[in-house]
Amino acid sequence: MLAEDGVLLREGLVGLLHRCGHEVVAAVGDAEALVAAVEKHSPDIVVTDVRMPPGFQDEGLRAAVRLRERTPTLPVLVLSQYVQRAYASDLLDSGDGSGVGYLLKDRVGQVEEFVDALCEVAAGGTVVDPEVVRQLLRRRRDPLERLTPREREVLALIAEGRSNAAVARELVVSEAAVGKHISGILSKLDLPPAEETHRRVLAVLAYLRA
Repeated sequence: MLAEDGVLLREGLVGLLHRCGHEVVAAVGDAEALVAAVEKHSPDIVVTDVRMPPGFQDEGLRAAVRLRERTPTLPVLVLSQYVQRAYASDLLDSGDGSGVGYLLKDRVGQVEEFVDALCEVAAGGTVVDPEVVRQLLRRRRDPLERLTPREREVLALIAEGRSNAAVARELVVSEAAVGKHISGILSKLDLPPAEETHRRVLAVLAYLRA
């Protein structure tokens, strides 16, 4: 089961997998179709991108996490250009941690490397790009380390329950400046827009945990 929004890459992967002796039961371009196709076909493994329609944020990865919550034994291999740290840990921790993988497209050097990883994950193994591991470990050490001193000040005031206007008054800056700082905070904490979560609250929780 393959989920990739890029048409050319999707069709290329389908052809590649067929040539390597694998059957692709469905190839889709968005997260909703991914979930529906898995329910319909019960595949041996899911290969999915992270950023997919409609928001091109983390829809594919969140769908993979949901699928693993429903069926912890479902093998999932993420193939993406991005390390979406907010949900990558959830995916890698799902089930008993077996039958899961996360590869970066730009770091897959050979076709055989990808196919071997696919087979390893399908057989219940775990395959994770070292760069993914590095970024996840950095996030776990201190999720706030990427913030500037001013962004930390803004986040501390937000944690006190201050509105943007109150933060602006406290720091003697414009509300527009506060808004830019908040955008930077959310980006650096890997909190993209999502319907299911309130990013401002998640940012405060990250601050309190740190």
